Amino acid sequence: MEIYLTFDYELFFGEKSGSVEKCLIEPTNNLFEIARNKNVSYTFFVDVGFLIAADKYNDLKIELSQVKTQVKQMIQLGHSVQLHIHPHWEKAVFENGVWSMNVDGAYKLADFSQEEAENIVRKYKSYLDDLIGYKTTTFRAGGWCIQPFSQLKDVFKELNLFVDTSVFRGAYLNTKHYSIDFRNTPSKSKYSFSTDVTVEDAMGDFTEYPISSMRYSPSFFWWLYGLGRLFPKQHKMIGDGFAVGQGGRKWQILTSYTSFHVSSDGYYAKKLNASLQKSIHLNHKEMVVIGHPKAMTLYSKRMLDSFIQMNEMKHQFSSF
Repeated sequence: MEIYLTFDYELFFGEKSGSVEKCLIEPTNNLFEIARNKNVSYTFFVDVGFLIAADKYNDLKIELSQVKTQVKQMIQLGHSVQLHIHPHWEKAVFENGVWSMNVDGAYKLADFSQEEAENIVRKYKSYLDDLIGYKTTTFRAGGWCIQPFSQLKDVFKELNLFVDTSVFRGAYLNTKHYSIDFRNTPSKSKYSFSTDVTVEDAMGDFTEYPISSMRYSPSFFWWLYGLGRLFPKQHKMIGDGFAVGQGGRKWQILTSYTSFHVSSDGYYAKKLNASLQKSIHLNHKEMVVIGHPKAMTLYSKRMLDSFIQMNEMKHQFSSF
């Protein structure tokens, strides 16, 4: 089994973005610590829009330098850096010491015209490639909003972006900002596609590595929210910002079974070994785990470390 531990390296996008120190630097250093002296390589999907936006402000030069240094350190330590795009940074403004996030009509690439979206992809990829010194090949869409892929197909070919890992089977979310429908994706851990990320095409130019998924019971989420209040020291996120709302989804997951991704974030890390056993049972050759440094907790740090130690001699921890 090839296990891909992937992390979306980003701030928050709600009313409070959170600080660079708490959302990026500190938790990512914790991830470096976990991987040290272990046979494991992570993939960091770096939110390039933040770097480009921060470059415009003298007040952010020190923070930007810290982030760029850490991104280069990822590579020095043997990890991979790949492309992650949250296009709302096109409209974000830094004023009075805080980011003003305008995600309305700008949260996903599909909110822009095809020409605008293509130019965003070109600009962001070029910036990241110049920073890290090699050509990125793998993409993860912000908020998983990769659809419709037909809008991106040509520019991805142009830029040699032939691998995607935005999809997770069974997911459906249609809100003011999100638009994903992965209910009918192939039940595979890797497949080729052409113009639609949910339709396998053996002759397609692109390869999808879906984020592994599980069915979560309402009780799991009751525990998730309850433990955060009962034991905040263990279960409070290191990140100090607020996420974009998902349109009433919280009540839905507390009352019915939900298909959602396998994650190393917070209490989700409890399910890592169960997800691995499920992947083995399904004869999958790959397992992709999503995480976010900003959502790391003391609990998830301990669980991730345990998961790696338990499996590093049995399976291959790979990166894109």
